[in-house]
Amino acid sequence: MTFTFYVGTNKGNWLWSRENRHPLFVSVRSLKNHKKLHRSKVNWCCDSGGFTELSLFGKWVTSPKEYVEHLHRFNQEIGLMDWASPQDSMCEPSMLQKTGKTVEQHQHLTCENYCELKQIAPELRIVPVLQGWLPEDYLVHKKMYESYGICLENEFTVGVGSVCRRSKVDGMKQVFVDLAKSGLKLHGFGLKQDGIKLFGKSLFSSDSMAWSFAGRVAGWKNKYLCGTEHPNAKSCGDCHDWAMQWADKVVATRAAL
Repeated sequence: MTFTFYVGTNKGNWLWSRENRHPLFVSVRSLKNHKKLHRSKVNWCCDSGGFTELSLFGKWVTSPKEYVEHLHRFNQEIGLMDWASPQDSMCEPSMLQKTGKTVEQHQHLTCENYCELKQIAPELRIVPVLQGWLPEDYLVHKKMYESYGICLENEFTVGVGSVCRRSKVDGMKQVFVDLAKSGLKLHGFGLKQDGIKLFGKSLFSSDSMAWSFAGRVAGWKNKYLCGTEHPNAKSCGDCHDWAMQWADKVVATRAAL
């Protein structure tokens, strides 16, 4: 299986202003307020910014129509967008506390939003996402999609969410194995090297911007992880060279499996 790793960044202009060895993963929140966009030099995916939006407001305030309008603009003005995530509802306990809803309710909201987005803009490649918290939740959610008339095996890729912020991943490896064996091309949201080691053989793609946090932490110790000191920056938290070097290591980790 060919594996693709997308480098997460909040620097939307990297799409057109930098030479990237790896495709990028950019949030709609990093692009939507640009008055002028430019043609991308690299393939990329658009994240809906769900974790930030639900964390801030406890609900989605961007309507599906508004989101689709942004995606159409990006397709026309930037191009090379592989796919976009839906406006899904994450299932971490902290997120459930924010929304006051249950895992099952979040799963239904995720299915409903995906169906609405596809109805509004069937021409856009928006991918479904499986959400849950307990390992068995993800298999329940897969069946729930079937009740909405969605056959996930026919989708270009299927995201797996609410994984990267776990302190324990007990049981999740088998979930990835079982989902991949059922014919799903899985994308692991936010999976860095440790996640790649655990789930990599079952993944079609993944993304992460953990390089940025590592760069900031090293900066507290006056270290520049890219190997070059930046006179106008205290760390490699926004360093393009370091982001690409870090991604090289992630891809090498996957290749070694």
